Amino acid sequence: MVRSAITPRNHPFPSLLYLEWGLLLLAIAMELFGPLRELLTRSPLLPIMPLVLFGMMGLWLPSQSRLTQWLHIGGQVGLIVVSTFGFVGHIFPFPHLIMVFRSALMFGVGGRGLVTAIAFLLFITNIVERTQWILQRLSAPGATVAEMEAFSRQIFIAFGITFSALFALSLLMILLLMHTLLTERQNREQVAAANQQLRDYALRIEFLAMEQERTRIAREIHDSLGHVLTALNLQLEGAMKLARLRPEQSQVLLKEAKALGSTALREVRQSVSTLRSNPLQGKTLEEAIATLIQDFHRTTQIQPHVEVQLHQPPSLEVSVSLYRIVQEGLTNIIKHAAATTVTIRLRSDPTQLLLHIADDGQGFDRAASQHSGFGLQGIRERVTVLNGQLQIDSVVGQGCQMTVRLPSS
Repeated sequence: MVRSAITPRNHPFPSLLYLEWGLLLLAIAMELFGPLRELLTRSPLLPIMPLVLFGMMGLWLPSQSRLTQWLHIGGQVGLIVVSTFGFVGHIFPFPHLIMVFRSALMFGVGGRGLVTAIAFLLFITNIVERTQWILQRLSAPGATVAEMEAFSRQIFIAFGITFSALFALSLLMILLLMHTLLTERQNREQVAAANQQLRDYALRIEFLAMEQERTRIAREIHDSLGHVLTALNLQLEGAMKLARLRPEQSQVLLKEAKALGSTALREVRQSVSTLRSNPLQGKTLEEAIATLIQDFHRTTQIQPHVEVQLHQPPSLEVSVSLYRIVQEGLTNIIKHAAATTVTIRLRSDPTQLLLHIADDGQGFDRAASQHSGFGLQGIRERVTVLNGQLQIDSVVGQGCQMTVRLPSS
């Protein structure tokens, strides 16, 4: 598999592609119009042809096969050698830089470092060869002083143009680097602001949902509990009237009233539990979890192993969320796990809060539970709102482990 033809539209860094083309055009211009063009013993078109081919290779970069990628680099090295060896039109190694640019799109860190080392060795070899050529020209027998001065002036101009281009390129690279760093910083700030806004929206949605739920429960209390209490009142009145005249019938009415009273009591408990805005009710998080453990033990006859080590008391919001997460975790164990051993660990340090709940029950398929189950979904939402991390590890037949990490408040 190879990349398609590269254009400014599909290039990951269009400015880098424009820079590559600009460097190639500058190298070709130095061959055609540079101060040393008159000293070339060959046609300037000879080094231009490999430069053109070198530029065309940049329109196709392999992306998968390592062999193809290194053959591509080998072709670039060959064209650089052909375009520079024996010619003095351009002194600064523009193609060497371009090859390093391209390697960044083809290799990882190791490959990029190797290509950079190859480019540096080519540059050193080229500098040595051209230095020897200059020294030979300066020490050539029969050369006049005027010719030597003209040659020295041409060399000086060529190096001046080359290193001016180097300085301009360095400034451009620094400008691009600073632009990239500032853009990345702005993007991070925008993402952080967006995440905070999403958390605020989530809290607002949760508040609105609670208000709607309270309205619904109030309506149900009026419709169902009101009806039960009315019937209970009628039964008690009838029992009072028949208590002396028909005691047997009065007992029947009292039994019915007792059943209605039990029903009303269940309705009240359920409604009050749902309406609570703060389930801790003045308790610390440790005390509230201890109450959950007692209820769990009465229901399942399982005594969980509990470890609570808090560096400092969490905020009310975090405490309520941790309480609800523990409550939902124990509820899931009761409903689904068929466990015999349960472990709960709650620890904190200056950087994070860690909650770990584990059981040795029947476990579940994590892939099948990703998008099902209101309980797990509720836990995920609570952890997300608090900017935390949730990890659930479970294998069928091997129990379940749930780990919640929250930033320390």
